[in-house]
Amino acid sequence: MRTFLGILGGSGIYDIPGLTNARWTRVETPWGDPSDDILIGELSGLPIAFLPRHGRGHKFSPSGINYRANIDALKQIGVTDLVSISACGSLKEELAPGMFVVVDQFIDRTFAREKSFFGNGCVGHVPFGDPISPLLAEHAARAAEKEGINVVRGGTYLVMEGPQFSTLAESKLYRQWGCDVIGMTNMPEAKLAREAEICYATVAMVTDYDCWHADHGAVDVAKVIETLLGNAELAKKLVQRLAIDLPREHEICPAGSDQALEHAVITAPDARDVALVAKLQTIAGRVLNR
Repeated sequence: MRTFLGILGGSGIYDIPGLTNARWTRVETPWGDPSDDILIGELSGLPIAFLPRHGRGHKFSPSGINYRANIDALKQIGVTDLVSISACGSLKEELAPGMFVVVDQFIDRTFAREKSFFGNGCVGHVPFGDPISPLLAEHAARAAEKEGINVVRGGTYLVMEGPQFSTLAESKLYRQWGCDVIGMTNMPEAKLAREAEICYATVAMVTDYDCWHADHGAVDVAKVIETLLGNAELAKKLVQRLAIDLPREHEICPAGSDQALEHAVITAPDARDVALVAKLQTIAGRVLNR
């Protein structure tokens, strides 16, 4: 299978420079509208699909994003590997603003979002112990290093609801849990990518120290935006390097990301809801149509 790289751009990242044969394409899904049209083109000969997570102009708050539509749309056009580029706060002294973290774990504290394509009438359970596709994460980390970006491999990303930032008590609690960074968008995105059998990795770009740090205090939005814009330029260089180095043939994921539905659907064929099965064709047609 040919590699088709998808990029989900977070705050500050609303386009990908240097794409050839680029075109914004509208994709309709049974789950509603994605955050925006998808920019499809090529970088260094590699097919690329870019979707601004918040929409161009930053229209959608973290809790207002239609995550199911975004993942379904990317799956429809053939994306095999998906890199999320996300702004985040740091929960550790050594992870300073301007650093990148290629995370490998999540704690999901969101509560106001649809978190699965499956439901009553077609129940599916996918493995998620290793939520990040390790080969794709390694490629992302190497790309960052080649571009001179200060990057750390591994870390736990605490996903909160938002759009408000944490209270001091919450920030201290998440530090006690051993979390490394905090953000608002990677859940249920990562879970849905796994259900869609798309390899997924997160590059978390640190913008601030949340509110726990005694020398920094409450999150200063103006400083966050300044750091965010600098991070965005580095992230674009990372994507360009990743496009050069990523294997042209899709690599089989050792965590099983690209075969996650193999034994996941529990509902017997004669008990499945016809309407839900129809909505699931892009995501799960490979196993539902056997």
